[in-house]
Amino acid sequence: MTLRAAVLGHPISHSKSPALHRAAYAVLGADLAYEAIDVTVDALPDFMAGVRGDGRWRGLSVTMPLKSAMAAEVDEIRGVARQLGVINTVAFEAGPATARLIGYNTDVAGIVNALRYAGVPAEPSAAILGGGGTAAAAVAALKELGAPSAAVFVRDVGRAAEARAAAAAVGLAVEVLPLAAAGPVLAAADVVVSTFPPRAADPLAAELAVTLVPKSGTAGRVLLDVAYDPWPSRIAAAWTEAGGRVVPGLEMLLYQAVEQVRLFTGFAGPLPAEVIDVMCDAVGAPRRVF
Repeated sequence: MTLRAAVLGHPISHSKSPALHRAAYAVLGADLAYEAIDVTVDALPDFMAGVRGDGRWRGLSVTMPLKSAMAAEVDEIRGVARQLGVINTVAFEAGPATARLIGYNTDVAGIVNALRYAGVPAEPSAAILGGGGTAAAAVAALKELGAPSAAVFVRDVGRAAEARAAAAAVGLAVEVLPLAAAGPVLAAADVVVSTFPPRAADPLAAELAVTLVPKSGTAGRVLLDVAYDPWPSRIAAAWTEAGGRVVPGLEMLLYQAVEQVRLFTGFAGPLPAEVIDVMCDAVGAPRRVF
């Protein structure tokens, strides 16, 4: 019997998660089919009811706009996801009768690893673009990286509940500010995490092209842009032109997917290097040492 896993979201056709997961399962010899399924927030409860009745399921990757809504659909939430109330991973754990659905957040590990490999300094000054579920993971990641605080820039300061809640949960001081004020703060930050969807940060690119003038120390500043299509984004291009370091969203996607593969297959310990290699090749991500 072929087992099942999928990435859920709306829209979902752009997702590179199927390429990552399928490459890993092929090398591991896991008889696990992985697909992308378009699911809206309103349709999620019915979809999850169907999943519970199908014993073939082993895992779900969860993307926007379902990361918060999924918290109501699982039996238990573990790790940092319990603090954040934001889930990007559901693993099916064998039970005496039916599987129990366990919620996790591997986005935090994805962001932490992506930024660590980029050489983020200790106690970095930090900023986040966006205030939703991925921004919540960024808050937790920056806390783990030693940031003393973070500025959170959003288009509507009244709609940053997930980022605010995450900050309170992990103990990171944040200030929520309008996006119009972002330029000078981003230019001075050691690390910036953009959680905006594709093209949403484009209006900032022109301003950054002026404020991020090449200067001593600029090369140590890091931008992680979680959007990866189209690439490079305009904000990433402006950052690179000013001499800063850019981490593409594909790296975060890769690192969070590594944890998902382990959870979905029950693989104990780090994944073999050859699995990481084929996952990198599947999406064109640079190879790193785990």
